[in-house]
Amino acid sequence: MIEKIIDWSSKNRFIVLVIYLMVAGYGIYSLANLPVDAIPDLSENQVIVYTEWMGRSPQIIEDQITYPIVSSLQGLAEVKAVRASSMFGMSFVFVIFEDGIDLYFARGRVLERLSTIQTQLPQGVKPILGPDGTGVGHIYWYTVEGEGFDLGTLRQIQDWFIKYKLSSIDGVAEVASIGGFVKQFQIDVHPEKLKAYDLNYSDVIRATFKTSSEVGGKLIEINDAEYFIRGKGYVSTIEEIEETVVKTTGNNIPILLKHVATVQMGPDIRRGALEKDGKGEVVGGIIVMRHNENASKVIEKVKQKIAQIQHSLPEGVTIVPSYDRSTLINEAIGTLERALIEASVIVSIVVIIFLLHLRSIIRILIEIPIAVLISFSLMYLFNITSNIMSLGGIILAIGVIVDSSIVMVENAYRNIARAKFEKGFLSSEDYKTISINSAKQVGRAIFFSELIILTSFLPLFLLTGQEGKLFKPLVFTKTFAMLGSAIVGISLIPVLMTFLMRGKFRLEEQNPVTNFFHKIYELLINWVLNHRKTTIALNLLALLITIPMILRTGSEFMPPLDEGSLLYMPVTLPNASITEVNRIMKIQNQIIKQVPEVSHVLGKLGRAETATDNAPLSMIETIILLKPKNEWRKDITKEDIIQELDKKLQIPGVTNGWTQPIINRINMLSTGVRTDIGLKIFGTNTDTLEQLAIKAEQIIRNVNG
Repeated sequence: MIEKIIDWSSKNRFIVLVIYLMVAGYGIYSLANLPVDAIPDLSENQVIVYTEWMGRSPQIIEDQITYPIVSSLQGLAEVKAVRASSMFGMSFVFVIFEDGIDLYFARGRVLERLSTIQTQLPQGVKPILGPDGTGVGHIYWYTVEGEGFDLGTLRQIQDWFIKYKLSSIDGVAEVASIGGFVKQFQIDVHPEKLKAYDLNYSDVIRATFKTSSEVGGKLIEINDAEYFIRGKGYVSTIEEIEETVVKTTGNNIPILLKHVATVQMGPDIRRGALEKDGKGEVVGGIIVMRHNENASKVIEKVKQKIAQIQHSLPEGVTIVPSYDRSTLINEAIGTLERALIEASVIVSIVVIIFLLHLRSIIRILIEIPIAVLISFSLMYLFNITSNIMSLGGIILAIGVIVDSSIVMVENAYRNIARAKFEKGFLSSEDYKTISINSAKQVGRAIFFSELIILTSFLPLFLLTGQEGKLFKPLVFTKTFAMLGSAIVGISLIPVLMTFLMRGKFRLEEQNPVTNFFHKIYELLINWVLNHRKTTIALNLLALLITIPMILRTGSEFMPPLDEGSLLYMPVTLPNASITEVNRIMKIQNQIIKQVPEVSHVLGKLGRAETATDNAPLSMIETIILLKPKNEWRKDITKEDIIQELDKKLQIPGVTNGWTQPIINRINMLSTGVRTDIGLKIFGTNTDTLEQLAIKAEQIIRNVNG
């Protein structure tokens, strides 16, 4: 069968070349439209239910909101787990579905169930679904800055202009605001004045609700024209609120709101803040990408949109990028490009040294991009994202691709050189015939050897959960590349050999490089065969030496990906106020910015206004962007920078934690723990849980590592 394919290809060279030109064209199209990200999305297949009931304690939120929602969602089909957390005024419920369940189907099922439990919740409380993003959805952070503008004004610009403009971008699930102050009308009631006028708080609340409304009065017809009647009552100024009638006395004298209260403009309660470079608070936003979108293209669209709306902002206000994942994405893609170039250069050098034949290099270098483009085509068809793992599969396959190419070329070269030495002259037909016969000699072996190698990866297709999400892209792309190489090897390569196997050929005995290595190999093999017992003993000794090395070697789920940035996650005391945590964060950022390798620091305390962020007020998340490595101090590593920063940031009452932005989001949303290892203690009594947690901390603190 393999020989027949090689024969057919050699007889229909034009058709084969046209087919592969079309394949290459589709591969280039697939490469241009393939979703690109830094790493595979390892987050759980989950739906977030967010409920807000501000002003209530965590215990009330737990009893009246979180518990009823969790109880109702437990029985949904294909649900793997339901996790929840309650905090001041907010409830977060994470419904984790089995892998393979469509996210939008899962969201629909959750919505159906939420509609049935609405009556069990307090009046006015309405659960909502979080954005259709994932744990790696925070792809772009920015700050809104303007000299002469206060934080309240900048927050208004962010909430009422920038946020809506960026939310309209295709692929953006949500734009979360963070930092600054949300302006609101505040009514400070004076109890003694209420008592003097014989009023209570209910009277003030009722009057306030009634004063800010607008009604319709149908329409009237005058002189053949219709006029709509409206009762305009929306308030927009402090004075209008002050004139609200709370009650009318028996003498028809109105008691106005300003008689019993003070009306002012003030900030809403804050559960989060943003600080930049240790210089003070700023206003910012977080772009949350939609599920299964192309991160690279979404970021590019965001940048274009920001450039468009920049001219519409008030004079002096600018949108400044802070964290941009496209830098990491470009570095990941650059890894593949460097690997392809390095492989091509190495193969060229090897072929030149051992064969001394330039046209053989061209034939091999053509096969590498064709096999890679076939892999990209299949990735596009199977909707596999281009990331560091999937590209790693292609890089791993390049060695096998090149190896099979060299075997086929070397065999044809040897046969042609031998025939030319015996006959002295070869016609064009002789070159073609010998090339085809040489391909037949090794074509079957090469084809099935690559298929055998592929079978060793079959167990990896059975992986599930995070392991499957991490390694399946690598296995798929390596399989695609090797499958493409096997097909190319029995179709395109024989055709190219008929064109390129020309020129000057030398016998193996006439090649000085080959002769040199043959002599070394001959000496080595003779010594080994003459000292068989010694050879076996040396190999057994080497095996015994490696056993303790293997036992001391640590294991890890995945090697840490250098994201080019750090995430500093200190935790303060649980009852620390936002003012105190903000002060601590500013001092920390000032210390971090003094390290020469640090280019930018952006600290966030508490949570941003998104359901994908359930961080408490005591948790700080500081993104540290590092300068390029060529600007670092001599002989310093990333681990050295972390150790230096950790020593400088030893603050009483603050527990330090170090990770990276992307892997942290995955850990937080998948397990609820902000680090790679965490301990959960379950129970009903919070005081007992606290005591046990303190004891556990003291025990774990003494563990090495």
